[in-house]
Amino acid sequence: QVQLVESGGGLVQTGGSLRLSCAASGRTFSNYAMGWFRQAPGKEREFVAACSGSGRTTSYADSVKGRFTISRDNAKNTVFLQMNSLKPEDTAVYYCAAKNGVVVATTGRNYSYWGQGTQVTVSS
Repeated sequence: QVQLVESGGGLVQTGGSLRLSCAASGRTFSNYAMGWFRQAPGKEREFVAACSGSGRTTSYADSVKGRFTISRDNAKNTVFLQMNSLKPEDTAVYYCAAKNGVVVATTGRNYSYWGQGTQVTVSS
């Protein structure tokens, strides 16, 4: 089992930045690829970013490429999502997820463990 706890969400103005963190507890963190997903009101959950177990391989949704950066610190069992140049359309609940195995995946059904989510609101 892996427990995930997100933090760092909040209210920010358009163009601002936030850094989300996801602390993991349980088994060997580096054995899990990690992902960030988001869900806006009335919309389906969507993929945002993912990284491999080592963190060397990453993947991003087209909508966030060049603005968001995923990284991880395996010594601290934590994955981060640095979000810059935020837009109102980035407003959503952001979820951290862990996948069995180190290979990156962009589909939610590949992830077995989920955090409770953290709200990000970008005002115009």
